[in-house]
Amino acid sequence: MGVGPVRRHDFTAIELCAGAGGQALGLERAGFRIAAAVDIDGDSCSTLRNNRPTWCVIQGDLNEIEPVDHDQLDTADLLSCGLPRSPYTIAGKQLAVRDKRDTLRATLDMASYVRPRVLLLESIPTFHTASKFEVEREMVRETISDLGYTSTWGVLSSTDFGVPQQRSHGFVVAMAPSDLAHFAWPSPGDVPCRSLGETLYESMASKGWPEAAVWAAHASGPAPLIMGGATGRGGADLGASRAKAIWARRHVYGGSLGDDVPGPDFRIDLSAEPKYGLVKVTVPQVALLQGFAPDWQLHGRKTSAYRQISQATPPPVAEALGERILAALAHPTGDSPQ
Repeated sequence: MGVGPVRRHDFTAIELCAGAGGQALGLERAGFRIAAAVDIDGDSCSTLRNNRPTWCVIQGDLNEIEPVDHDQLDTADLLSCGLPRSPYTIAGKQLAVRDKRDTLRATLDMASYVRPRVLLLESIPTFHTASKFEVEREMVRETISDLGYTSTWGVLSSTDFGVPQQRSHGFVVAMAPSDLAHFAWPSPGDVPCRSLGETLYESMASKGWPEAAVWAAHASGPAPLIMGGATGRGGADLGASRAKAIWARRHVYGGSLGDDVPGPDFRIDLSAEPKYGLVKVTVPQVALLQGFAPDWQLHGRKTSAYRQISQATPPPVAEALGERILAALAHPTGDSPQ
């Protein structure tokens, strides 16, 4: 006897290192019910609780949390984690599991405890390819094998899913062979990717800035990679010198974020000091560039809010991937590993 149509939220997910909720939100949109969202940061947890009061939000260090103390961590169809990016970046010294901020070991331990039908790991693409991360990749492969899963590794580009930013994400999807046989990576969506200027024009013009349309036309193409704001690093800015130079070519000042959009008296002045002659983007605008809806409210001061957004997985990317994972799980011949 066949199964009927899959109802939304028949499948559950636990999200580790949830941050501002980008990956969890995308998985929810795909049809998963978020059974628990875990993060160490208080402001991130407040963001999650304020936007999704029905989610069970657990604040704590993943390296120290005992899952037996939380009933919501007992079981789930999907266990997902957006691994902290800094331990794998050049700016973060690429210390990987030697970085105290890293959660890879704790995530794999949680997978061994929860034994979900699917393990989903997200990180920067170099996690998949850099020779210095081979030890970490072997840790992942060993856990996947111990759990009876097989895996597929892939990279998705945000612009392929309508997110107006040049950003790529590496993913590992692991599940039982009978489930993985029905999994396929998502193809680029049908939604055209708007440019940086098109995405932010409405907000840039909202306070009467007369040059908003001219700026939007100049800021063609997707936004540069949103970066910076890592834990333990400075305040809210758009990254290192090279990144700031790329933003400057879009007439955006990358040394700090704005508190508000430009008003009627502001003018672009390329001869002035960049801090005063270029437009600044605000945290809500950065959230738009990450694919968050305007009504997703971030808790905390500017630096904290930017950190939550800059480290997030864009919800449309997670949604597209979640839909493919859900389709594999819902296939009538799929079964769980023992």
